[in-house]
Amino acid sequence: MQDVFVAVLPRLDSISGGVGGLRTFVFSVAHARMVDDHRRQSRTPLRQSFEPELDPRESGSAESDALSRVSPGEVLQLLNVLGEDQKEVLTLRIIADLTVDQVAKIMGKSAGAVKQLQRRALDQLREHSAVKEYVAQ
Repeated sequence: MQDVFVAVLPRLDSISGGVGGLRTFVFSVAHARMVDDHRRQSRTPLRQSFEPELDPRESGSAESDALSRVSPGEVLQLLNVLGEDQKEVLTLRIIADLTVDQVAKIMGKSAGAVKQLQRRALDQLREHSAVKEYVAQ
């Protein structure tokens, strides 16, 4: 209705035929807007909200894949390779799911220091895993 009045208002001075002419003009504009809306709706795909419980597809998350591959005992052994600060950073960042700023505040370090500790800890774990796999071969 708003679009109809916005279209009619600037043309009020040019409408002839009195009240009947105005009524005819308003209804013709309203009809055109309604037709436009129906056309737009027919071209627009129907939107449906995603309901995960109704989705028959299954794909595991990275977290569930990692948890199925590594036992808690193996995680503790891997963490023992790291220094105390590195263990604390990884525990707070990954297990507690805290942001870098939150971890920095807890540990009394800068955000840059926390990022550096996390990067070094992950690098050290990668190296340790690579060496362990090489020795196993």
